[in-house]
Amino acid sequence: MERRLLTITLAAVAVVFLMVIATADSKGDPRDCEVCIGTLERFLETVPDDEKGDKEKIEKRFQKYCKDAKGKDHKFCVMLGAVPNSPTRILDKMTQPLSWRMPPSKVCEKLKKADQQICELRYEKQIDLTATDLKKLRVSELKKILSAWGEDSVCKGCAEKADFIREIERLMPKYDPEAAKKRSQKTDL
Repeated sequence: MERRLLTITLAAVAVVFLMVIATADSKGDPRDCEVCIGTLERFLETVPDDEKGDKEKIEKRFQKYCKDAKGKDHKFCVMLGAVPNSPTRILDKMTQPLSWRMPPSKVCEKLKKADQQICELRYEKQIDLTATDLKKLRVSELKKILSAWGEDSVCKGCAEKADFIREIERLMPKYDPEAAKKRSQKTDL
């Protein structure tokens, strides 16, 4: 009798454990679909309210929006087929739900079913320039900072790490004024 009770108890614990694991897996990575959601949210800010229910107008505006997209946002546009020379075209799977005023997070869930890679796109982690000593970063990390700012070309002739640091410090007031202000306060002390 005790053995049977122990077996039932262990089975119940196992079921509860499996349910907890399944629930944790369903939440997934908090960065899941971050490029998709971020791009769609920024795009929707550019669409006038009177056009948000029109699938064709949304599609045309999104294609125009994608012409100026850079980095991961551009890659997302390519994956949807919103730019010329895209290998696939699933743009209608995005524009139709948006025309129904579905939130970007739900649209991205639908897109994920069509192409899993859409939700695997991640933005590069941003370096906190207020707390980082640029001299301790690698040249590749310094290049990423300039690239994130869209200033890849300013340091084409840079040969030394100090050249990259100089350019970042020169451009910092434009792209990260808070970090520039804090850095100048530290040097004034």
